[in-house]
Amino acid sequence: MRIYGTSYVPQVTNTLGILPTRNFLQGTFEHVNNIDGDALKNQYLIRHTPCYRCPLSCGRLTEVPDGKYKGKGEGPEYETISSLGTGCGVSDLAALLKANYLCNEYGMDTITTGMTIAAAMEMYEKGYISEEIIGMPLKFGDHDAMIEMIKLMAYNKGFGKDLAQGSYRLAEKYGHPEIAVTTRKQEFPGYDPRGSQGMGLLYATSNKGASHMEGDVAYEEVFGVPVKENPLTTEGKPELVKHFEDSFALMDSSGLCVFVAIRYAFNKDRMILPERLAEMMNLSTGAGYTPEEALKAAERVYNLERMFLLKAGSTEDTLPHRMLHEPLPDGPAKGKVVELDKMLPEFYKVRGWDEKGWPTKEKLMELGLPM
Repeated sequence: MRIYGTSYVPQVTNTLGILPTRNFLQGTFEHVNNIDGDALKNQYLIRHTPCYRCPLSCGRLTEVPDGKYKGKGEGPEYETISSLGTGCGVSDLAALLKANYLCNEYGMDTITTGMTIAAAMEMYEKGYISEEIIGMPLKFGDHDAMIEMIKLMAYNKGFGKDLAQGSYRLAEKYGHPEIAVTTRKQEFPGYDPRGSQGMGLLYATSNKGASHMEGDVAYEEVFGVPVKENPLTTEGKPELVKHFEDSFALMDSSGLCVFVAIRYAFNKDRMILPERLAEMMNLSTGAGYTPEEALKAAERVYNLERMFLLKAGSTEDTLPHRMLHEPLPDGPAKGKVVELDKMLPEFYKVRGWDEKGWPTKEKLMELGLPM
């Protein structure tokens, strides 16, 4: 992490066949070596950068010194590489850095920006949106067109007005909602869940919509932290996802960086019991949590968020058509879809929710939440 930051991850996900490529039409990218951590470190890295007093120092200060993509700034992180890079089929690293700098300056999220442009690229290539509407050709791999789309989105001009609404509303407007790879209208991050079943269940049930930061079971399925889980099996994933979702609620509520906190969220037997994390919290706040009480507080947070969503009308835990019905065409997970139907009913039981995904009265009483 100190050497590469998160830019080492494309090689990991590419090897597993879960690297989002060309709007999730593929799980591997043939030019990954052009935009991975080594390429970034050897060509454009100035130095690694930390958040305040962090010993990890996983940030990247980078610079493209000259040419039409000249610029300097923070990043890119893995999610930027997988969205504005492989997601859009872009293999030009200097252009990718320029796109990242622009998103930073405009205050635009790189995941949603990249995957919305990726959806538009697929729709253009399939003839669903014309060049006349867009104002130019918009093919996968066209980095100059990608950069132009970012500018149009930022200033809400021309086709950028459609792009600025996100991929769900873009695809819906032009009659092909199946092109948008979203959950609760939020674009998928950089792990194709067809080759990481736990991530599929997480995306479907996350209170944030598709988000790896709501309970990133990729730590076990992809990186083996603290233990390696088989990413292609559904067995045990409902309980695993539930525990990770609660643990991430604890980390978020504590204000802790997940990169550090995730390694303190397990006991000596590598089970999800935050003994050391609770100790850190108690030493700094005097709150006196036991590990069990800390996890119970996190479960309360998660269920309270859930009740808010349900009462606001967000009641469907599902995944887009591509994840459920279009098998991965390449890589180690070739032929796989997300087997959500196998995992979701058991997940509801593990959570103490009814068959429709509503927390039961008993669960709400146990957590001390209003009904």
